[in-house]
Amino acid sequence: MALSMPHQIGTLRGTPITTEESSSSLAKAPTTVSATAMWKTPTSGRQCSVQKSDIGAISPPLISPPRSPRRGATFRPDLSVVCQAFATAETENLEIEHGGMKGAQVKGKGVPVYVMMPLDSVTMGNTVHRKKAMNASMMALKSAGVEGVMLDVWWGLVERDGRGLYNWGGYSELLEMANKHGLKVQAVMSFHQCGGNVGDSCTIPLPKWVVEEIDQDPDLAYTDQWGRRNYEYVSLGCDNLPVLKGRTPVQCYSDFMRAFRDNFKRLLGHTIVEIQVGMGPAGELRYPSYPEQNGTWKFPGIGAFQCYDKYMLSSLKAAAEAAGKPEWGHTGPTDAGHYNNWPEDTQFFRKENGGWTSPYGEFFLKWYSQMLLDHGERILSSAGNIFQDTGVKISVKIAGIHWHYGTRSHAPELTAGYNNTRSRDGYLPIAQMLARHGAIFNFTCVEMRDHEQPQDALCAPEKLVKQVVLATRGAQVPLAGENALPRYDEYAHDQILNTSSLNIDGNQDEREMCAFTYLRMNPNLFQPENWRQFVAFVNKMKEGKGSNRCREQVEREAEHFVHVTRPLVQEAAVALTQ
Repeated sequence: MALSMPHQIGTLRGTPITTEESSSSLAKAPTTVSATAMWKTPTSGRQCSVQKSDIGAISPPLISPPRSPRRGATFRPDLSVVCQAFATAETENLEIEHGGMKGAQVKGKGVPVYVMMPLDSVTMGNTVHRKKAMNASMMALKSAGVEGVMLDVWWGLVERDGRGLYNWGGYSELLEMANKHGLKVQAVMSFHQCGGNVGDSCTIPLPKWVVEEIDQDPDLAYTDQWGRRNYEYVSLGCDNLPVLKGRTPVQCYSDFMRAFRDNFKRLLGHTIVEIQVGMGPAGELRYPSYPEQNGTWKFPGIGAFQCYDKYMLSSLKAAAEAAGKPEWGHTGPTDAGHYNNWPEDTQFFRKENGGWTSPYGEFFLKWYSQMLLDHGERILSSAGNIFQDTGVKISVKIAGIHWHYGTRSHAPELTAGYNNTRSRDGYLPIAQMLARHGAIFNFTCVEMRDHEQPQDALCAPEKLVKQVVLATRGAQVPLAGENALPRYDEYAHDQILNTSSLNIDGNQDEREMCAFTYLRMNPNLFQPENWRQFVAFVNKMKEGKGSNRCREQVEREAEHFVHVTRPLVQEAAVALTQ
């Protein structure tokens, strides 16, 4: 995730809901039931007026605590209850078209919604974690019109036992489960450590044999100017050096992706539709400049440059000599402050005569950001060759670093490797790099509004998103989105709906986000009020821009749907807490 601080704030297809016959937790009921009859058909030309509430104040996330089951109650997806509800719906004369609700998404229109699965969906023993919960949750998501799920495929789990020894274990079972329920999958090649970043709920280190190599050569880890090492991701400074038991890091990533392709070839292009290639901490193309682990960084600190391992310094030295300034190649900026400083606390980032505007500063920032772009080029080139002609799309996640965006230097973006300042667009070069490889630009923080953030830190997520939209438009690269924080409230949903339409500066072209991934599958999502809001949100997203159905109508239909599917959703909510 780009950032998750505690102080910050479907159209139904008529696809059968399939039971998990192998799970003992599920009731023995009819194998499939059609979800089509849950929704009323919108009456053509119907007008409805909705009084808008005052949204001047921040609407906090509506997070309901999991409800305890009643004594003696069994929360199983009793599909006979759902069938009975369907029959009731039919007697109410609900107008149903074959294949789903009238006014459904026109092909090529609207934004499909995916849902991130829990980080620990696969255990350290390579089995499915909470199999009952995974099955019930997938059934509920599919019934609500969700397009699919996003699943982290952890390098640290699959290749844990030894170089080139791949154990796909629980991933095979989860992907087959998604396939059976008709859900598409965005598979994340997670070459980073889980744990120590915002929102990380478990710890999954890099493969043991990789950690052993880093222990022998600590310079394989990103390093700051105080000698602090970061073990989240192998330093890109050694991308092309055979430092991992005779292989380069890029070769390790390529071999992993090739093994994934070969093992799941039968699912590529129809179930597995997207490969998101991890390129740094939290899976994002950036440096680990704001690590939360051990309290190193706290919001809204500016972070710190990560270029002090010997491999990065060797590259810096070569770049300085090529520029005819060998004296610039000994170190990174020494006056850029500490992780938790603010821009004006430092000589390098301050607005008046800051070092970032000096010839040395411009040289350093260009080199530092270009190293990141070159890293992306290398991995995307490999991924493109590996997944060529498989029918999957390739995507890359970019962090939504919105704090201190209103300053001149944009210090937190600079330390993360995005050479973006008030006078320079740092996102266009990233978009152009992705466009060269036909990759999707996946951006976070699309649910945030400027006024929700601490004003003294000059946070501006909306302005940042606007800049990214314009950059992707200029580079003609598809844009996808994610929310950076768990949000269940209507206010956040409205912001996502608005952002996904890509209506910037009154531009009303046909372009929309190509997909949106919702953070995340958990018990809170399946609480009744949150679930009702989510179902309405999914269907509004799928309708896309130009829909004339008002919120009142959509939410009324969502309320009926929630009532019908309550047993199934309760099963998912309870199972996820176990």
